[in-house]
Amino acid sequence: MYRILLADDEGIVINSLTMIIEKNFEGQFEIESAKSGRMAIEVAERFRPDVIFMDIQMPGINGIEAMKEIRSILPSVLFIVLTAYDKFDYAKEAIGLGVLDYLNKPYNPKSITSAIDRVKEELDTRREKRRQDLQTKEKLETVVPIIENGFISSIIFQEPFEEDIENYKNLLSLDADYGYMAAVMFGEAWQGNYLTNAVGSAVKAQTVYYGRVREIIMDTFPDEVVGSISSNKIPLFVPRKDLSMDYGERSDLIERSRVAVREMRNATDIQYRIGIGGIKRLKNCYESYEEAMKALYATKGSVAHVDDLPIAVSYEDSYPVDLENEIFEKLSDKDVDGCVLVSDKFFEWMSEMHSDDIMSIKLKSLEFVLRAEGDMYKSGGHLYEFESRKDYLAKIIDMTSLEEIKAWFIEKMRYAAANMTTGSVDHTHYLIKQALEYIENNVGKDISLNEISEKLNISSYYFSKLFKEETNEGFVEYLTKTRVEKAKEMLRDPAKSIKEVGNECGYSDPNYFSRIFKKATGMTPTEYKERAGSGL
Repeated sequence: MYRILLADDEGIVINSLTMIIEKNFEGQFEIESAKSGRMAIEVAERFRPDVIFMDIQMPGINGIEAMKEIRSILPSVLFIVLTAYDKFDYAKEAIGLGVLDYLNKPYNPKSITSAIDRVKEELDTRREKRRQDLQTKEKLETVVPIIENGFISSIIFQEPFEEDIENYKNLLSLDADYGYMAAVMFGEAWQGNYLTNAVGSAVKAQTVYYGRVREIIMDTFPDEVVGSISSNKIPLFVPRKDLSMDYGERSDLIERSRVAVREMRNATDIQYRIGIGGIKRLKNCYESYEEAMKALYATKGSVAHVDDLPIAVSYEDSYPVDLENEIFEKLSDKDVDGCVLVSDKFFEWMSEMHSDDIMSIKLKSLEFVLRAEGDMYKSGGHLYEFESRKDYLAKIIDMTSLEEIKAWFIEKMRYAAANMTTGSVDHTHYLIKQALEYIENNVGKDISLNEISEKLNISSYYFSKLFKEETNEGFVEYLTKTRVEKAKEMLRDPAKSIKEVGNECGYSDPNYFSRIFKKATGMTPTEYKERAGSGL
């Protein structure tokens, strides 16, 4: 049912409009009336109609002024203006007030029903849109927390989510490439730097208080992404436009966090602490979460910011920490050219600022190279050899010029960056090379796929898959081909018997050896030996 207000100073007009509406739209409208502009405003404020039939010429507050006042109270109300023919130009003033239709007096029932049909169509459209909007909102309220939690989990667990960053940013409306992490920790009581009864508090927070706690967190941190409860912590991400946060802003953040702790404690019977990490690039925000946790365990306060505590690295003012971070970001991104370019910039800074301290330049270069190669090994797929870098220290100590040091430094950084992308391939080559060598050296033994897999310390399934990808042949197929080639070579020796050849090629049963050999070559071992002896 819709609500309709009839505003006209003539009672006969109100009565006739009421009769037309009730006759043609029985039971569809709840009707009230007003005989002046002032009354129309008062009734509208109380009755909150969906549509108002408004006479322009009424005593006191006229229809135009009444419409303006009502519009400020009910922004979505529909107006149908009633006016005498000679007042139509005056009625045009109502255009800016969102008038749906104009009816000139005297009007007929058909014009009234037609106008109301338009009203119903508009109201039905609005209601359907509202219904769809509510459905969408309901779905989002279910889906968004799942997306937020996936985003937070990807950061904390350092998942390789570069390809998903843009999707997460779009889905969560994040217009930022930087941010910091915070951790809201809760427990039953203080014990040193810790809060006790993590499990019980987590259950209570999840089942009883999570909604309220989440509201307080969202009021404290602007545009944040809130994760779900993990153990006795709620992780969250706060986007930033850049890597900087001045002292005043940090102080304000800490104070707001302290207020949030008090509000959460007052709203529940649980104790809370908040740890805040430093601003990082989006894909490195796991470091910020680690800092937030370190901050919590380094102090007893209710709020701990990593920049306030002696747990973060501090640098002298002139040190280009951004360049250092960028070098290893490029390395992590497997961007060889970018890593080399930024490494070159860093070396130029060392050359300009510390040309009189060549030993420190050597040590810093060596530090970066060892760190980069460490990251390379950690990326997986490389064989680490303990003595592979035993000459590094001697080499760099013997260098006498900056040019020589730079050439060595850049080449090593290039190598580390390049091998961040090829490690898994190299490792596969290495494993299969070992397998092929083992087959070649043990062709006469009873070799099995499981045996070689165990020697290589990988599962038989994975070894079989790698072997096929690397050689384009199955393990059994390759082993048989190798044995047959070995047998062909040995059968050319007149002193070797068929049985001896079969045994030395891994076939103790002469009949089985003969079948395998003939299937591979089209001849029996005897036929092959005879042809080889005759020179054919």
